[in-house]
Amino acid sequence: MKKIFLILFTFVIFIIITIFFYFRYESKEEKLNHIFDQISSELNAQLRVNQLGALEFALVLSQNSALVDALDNDDEDEGYRILSTITNAIEQYTHKHVRSQVITADYLIFARSWDTVYAGMPLGNYRTDLNYFKTHNTPRTSIEVGRRLGFKATVPIYKDKSLLGFVEVIDFFEPMTELFRTQGIDLYVLMDDKYFKTAIFMQENQTINKYIIANTNYNANYLNVLNSIDFKTLKANRMLYSKGLHIFYESMKNGAGDTIGAFLFVLPNKYLDYFNDPEDDISFLINVTRSTLYKVEKTKYYKNDMFTDYTPKELLLLQSTISDEDKKRYTQETYKKLATYSKDELIQLLLTNKIQHKIDGKIK
Repeated sequence: MKKIFLILFTFVIFIIITIFFYFRYESKEEKLNHIFDQISSELNAQLRVNQLGALEFALVLSQNSALVDALDNDDEDEGYRILSTITNAIEQYTHKHVRSQVITADYLIFARSWDTVYAGMPLGNYRTDLNYFKTHNTPRTSIEVGRRLGFKATVPIYKDKSLLGFVEVIDFFEPMTELFRTQGIDLYVLMDDKYFKTAIFMQENQTINKYIIANTNYNANYLNVLNSIDFKTLKANRMLYSKGLHIFYESMKNGAGDTIGAFLFVLPNKYLDYFNDPEDDISFLINVTRSTLYKVEKTKYYKNDMFTDYTPKELLLLQSTISDEDKKRYTQETYKKLATYSKDELIQLLLTNKIQHKIDGKIK
């Protein structure tokens, strides 16, 4: 009887342990699926924001009569002057770097906002997406492969129903990479290497598997891991775990609906708990919104030191939103302002802000 009891007891314990690990695995899988859904939603939102922002600016430029006249008169120098003047003003007052160019109806570079070197250069071999305008007369915005992979918002310019050319605004993936990095997620924008000969400005870029990395501010620390994984499995499952990293895969399509690459997201396992309960759909958006507001404030005070106008109380409230590159300056400014407080004022400040971290030492 004792032997039978021992066998039954062992069997029950085995069943309980199996059920425990099964539900633990299922719970983690559910959380990972939820995180991927959040990341995908934010990716799509950011793609829309970038594309609409570029389109808005391209539409404004297309209505600039002086720019249209310069194109009509084939005055490349005037076209460059107008584009560079407008984009420099935008950068001066908003600190947003904008690249714009005008293309002639026969696909030659007419003028670009950032240089005059390539004026007159043919684009036909690089920009097959412009063939869209052979059958459409409406603006177009999408991710396209040119000499670099990027967002392109293209607006056709007509005069007396005759196509003069196109105004185009170009943007890249660096701001989006920085946004995801504030959430503990590293983004790799990958272009299929079948476009290697087209993307001549990316031919020296680092590669992962059969992809060329398009964003320049990626995290190089994970390249060895990413180059060692099975991409067929990753593409099939869209998620993969390797060497402490959760890797997520989202395909990238151009304006024609063709797959031209992928977005790869890397989330270290140690940051998994950074995402709240799977039922809390707003958790990721709260983190994104907080970091976005911080970036707005940083830009607002760009010309001066962004921390000098804050009170000590406000600086303490900002503590959890400070990016790594600003922490040293933030700490210096906070210490400098708190040094002017008396012991009683410091105690009152800490109590008012409900700071719950353990503090070692004494206030002298």
